[in-house]
Amino acid sequence: MLRAKLSVVYAPMLAALASLLVACSSAPVDKTAGMSPNRLYAEAKDEMGSSQWDKAVPLLEKLEARAAGTPLAQQAQLDKAYAHFKAGEQAQSLATLERFIKLHPASPALDYAIYLKGIVNFNDDLGLLSAVTRQDLAERDQKAAKESFESFKELTSRFPDSKYTPDARQRMNYIVGSLAQSEVHVARYYYKRGAYLAAANRAQQCLTDYRDVPATEEALFILYKSYDALGMVQLRDDAKRILDKNYPQSEFLAGGGKANSNPWWKLW
Repeated sequence: MLRAKLSVVYAPMLAALASLLVACSSAPVDKTAGMSPNRLYAEAKDEMGSSQWDKAVPLLEKLEARAAGTPLAQQAQLDKAYAHFKAGEQAQSLATLERFIKLHPASPALDYAIYLKGIVNFNDDLGLLSAVTRQDLAERDQKAAKESFESFKELTSRFPDSKYTPDARQRMNYIVGSLAQSEVHVARYYYKRGAYLAAANRAQQCLTDYRDVPATEEALFILYKSYDALGMVQLRDDAKRILDKNYPQSEFLAGGGKANSNPWWKLW
């Protein structure tokens, strides 16, 4: 009788122990447990070299923890930010870079971290349909472009001799042109829909905020056409005079449009 009672008491405990043993036997084995930091970094680099970004990130995270306080840990952070970026994980990449910049303000790789932050926000990949739709970067959300510009601006001011600065300056010029074209895109939208005052205001905004960019020519043309539609003769003539002076061979005034296409103001 006593043996029977003991069996009843210990049966649940034995079942729980058996379940625990099964769970332990099926737990994943950390193959990197015995790796040195240098070996772990080599494994991560191999994964990155094969574009296996999702496999590289956890390796770099382990390296960052094991080599904490060393230059190798800093390198792991930067590589992890790059791997996130290449994997299309923009938010994770930016968070990693922000953390690096905050924790290592004196790092010799700080210029690269700031540059990479600008690169993550800089995106001129418009997709396969861009050639068909004639979409450009200016027609998209400009928030990231402005943040990218600020990162490149910080780099060029703080590290004028950095090897990344020349490329950053070129990208800044591209972004400025894109932002100006964005204003023109909105002005063009308003003009097409007969909102001539809104179109004039947006074109004027472009002319006020941006100088010496290709979008200036079309901004002046929209200003001229909008004032003409509004019957504001003096302002129309002023815009026309400035357009003639600065762009005497303007394709807009010639009525030929741009890029071998029909002029956008011809709706038929």
